[in-house]
Amino acid sequence: MEISGKVVFITGASSGIGAATARAAAGAGAKVVLVARREDRIIALAAELGGSALAVRADVTDAAQVRHAVATAVEKFGGVDVLVNKAGQAMTGMIEDVDVDDFRAIVDLNLVAPLIVMQAAIPVLREREESTIINVSSGVTLMAMPGSATYSSSKAGLNQLSKVARNELADAGITVSTIYPFVTDTELYASMRGAVPQEDNSGWQPTPHAAEQVAESILALVGSGDAELSLLPTEWEH
Repeated sequence: MEISGKVVFITGASSGIGAATARAAAGAGAKVVLVARREDRIIALAAELGGSALAVRADVTDAAQVRHAVATAVEKFGGVDVLVNKAGQAMTGMIEDVDVDDFRAIVDLNLVAPLIVMQAAIPVLREREESTIINVSSGVTLMAMPGSATYSSSKAGLNQLSKVARNELADAGITVSTIYPFVTDTELYASMRGAVPQEDNSGWQPTPHAAEQVAESILALVGSGDAELSLLPTEWEH
């Protein structure tokens, strides 16, 4: 899909990969809908991007708020062509120590919320001749790194959700793709639940991607329509 002139609905747009994707899409000629809980940030980003951007505050774990955000996008721009499901949170901790309430919260945001957003967006995406859903997973789902079970389990569930959705929605002209970023230089790690992995005992010494690099990869995936795109460095593949 050529993204110029399209409407791109981005969750988790207040920072990091979500904000970088909004900037990249707007720079490529798209209209962008910025969805996040931190309203001040998305309002500032919308002001930066100008009339091609719309900020809509929503908690993506709340179906009513998500439906309102989609309806607002349709009212403003006439529809949605691309959904980028980016909102999420990281968590570390050994399995025997994981707090079950924390586990549920991570699964709710990283797996249930993307389903909520997809369910709200699919009827609108169907109205286009072609449309795209990009679900942002994680390279850790392609590994088995100690301490990552909560986060990687929630994102692995998203991988399977995406694969099934790709098959279910193909006849409707909706292409569903999954991208697997690795460690990225964003606020995700500062805001994660649990303890940050320690370099001295975990081997956790990757070179972070820039958020802008991941954003450009997301746009490339929109363009190619491929099922998956991994950004995991070869040396980290297991």
